[in-house]
Amino acid sequence: MFEQYLEIFWGFVKAFAVGGTICMIAQIIINYTDLTAGKILVMFMLFGVALQGLGLYQYLVDFAGAGATVPISGFGYLLANGAIKGAQKGWFGAFTGALSAASAGISAAVIFSYIMALFFKSRTKKN
Repeated sequence: MFEQYLEIFWGFVKAFAVGGTICMIAQIIINYTDLTAGKILVMFMLFGVALQGLGLYQYLVDFAGAGATVPISGFGYLLANGAIKGAQKGWFGAFTGALSAASAGISAAVIFSYIMALFFKSRTKKN
């Protein structure tokens, strides 16, 4: 019984350590460069794609679970993983595989953004 709780706790520790490290790297980039948030997001997503393309990001996912899949680099991993699996069916599968693998997350983002837009009024930020 205790071993089961220890295993769950260790999973939380690994997820927090890996996810926190990814976020810490992003924060350091924000603090010490003039890159915009959008450029940093794209950079991290492309790193996830590149690492999965090389077969390295899967080891991080196996080790840390949600700590590696929740940050934006995990979205890149998901796109690359879908494209790799879809490419086994041909060129068209390589393009559709990435979109079908990420369709649930993309759909949820669009739907929940629309719902929030119904409840809240957007304004421009005053400097």
